[in-house]
Amino acid sequence: MPFADKQLTCVECGGSFTYTASEQELHQSLGYQNEPKRCQACREAKKARMGGGGGGGGGGRGGRW
Repeated sequence: MPFADKQLTCVECGGSFTYTASEQELHQSLGYQNEPKRCQACREAKKARMGGGGGGGGGGRGGRW
């Protein structure tokens, strides 16, 4: 299936951003199943708030086991 650019809306700022065909192809090759929710500026701001680098979630149990 050929990819085509898509216009998406950022969940944080409400702005419109383009999810390019090349980004879609890369994300598919990496196994990502969801489209991005944030524009580039909001993604960078969230990374800064969260202490830098990416990486997945916490795994659920979090705490002292």
